[in-house]
Amino acid sequence: MKVSVIIVHYQVKDLLKSCILSIQKYFQGIDYEIIVVDNDSPDSEWKNLIDKFPDVNFIALEKNFGFSKANNVGVQAAKGEYVYILNPDTEIEGNYFQEILDFADHQPKFGALGLRMHNKQGVFLPESKRSVPALVNSFEKLFTKLSNNSKTYYRNDVDEFGIAEVEVMTGANLLMKKSVYQEAGGFDERYFMYGEDIDLCYTILRAGYKNFYYGKYSILHYKGESTVKDKIYLRRFFGAMDIFINKYYKKQKPFQFVLMKIGLKLKHFIEARKI
Repeated sequence: MKVSVIIVHYQVKDLLKSCILSIQKYFQGIDYEIIVVDNDSPDSEWKNLIDKFPDVNFIALEKNFGFSKANNVGVQAAKGEYVYILNPDTEIEGNYFQEILDFADHQPKFGALGLRMHNKQGVFLPESKRSVPALVNSFEKLFTKLSNNSKTYYRNDVDEFGIAEVEVMTGANLLMKKSVYQEAGGFDERYFMYGEDIDLCYTILRAGYKNFYYGKYSILHYKGESTVKDKIYLRRFFGAMDIFINKYYKKQKPFQFVLMKIGLKLKHFIEARKI
């Protein structure tokens, strides 16, 4: 089997249905499977999709383990040479995936790949291509841009519609060989939600592989349909960033680590006061 599409679902059954239909429509001619891992959605109506899509492998978890662990469960069940991590609130938009697989097949030391994403208004989503968080680009992301010449967190130096090596793509659509995913240890399960894609992409880079942004083709990402922007969201988001800098900066770059910790705490405080 060429590719296993892994979809972690939580409480967006209608979007999940549209996502599955888009894969089935546009993956014609590709030997693929779809694996849906439900993170204990409170509304059990998603189970009605099991009969509608008999060829899809549905896995129901007994509690909400978070995005990282649920994806690791899905990949463990995968039979494909490649795994494609895909959000349920996305849709494939054309017959382009064979070209993407051919591109991946011909790249020496292929690590991971992410496509261009846009929202339902057609606006480009900049998280499609990113840098590894560092002192300057993290400050710019959290607060304000410092210089027109600085390498931005969202890689504004890379053409939105181009194909280029980048450090980090989004976990909303992330293609890699299953062997690379396993070599990297999969998603770090300390991340419940957010940040796990940055960590995995960085781990893949550190192992000597190359990551790619493929802006030639796009997917629709409704973005955040199952996310409530409340204090729990803020705690998970800023907690994920805290895990990352503790993991990669505390011992290696202690001065930057202290400054980044202060910046995260300040931004968390500011955002919490708005709720």
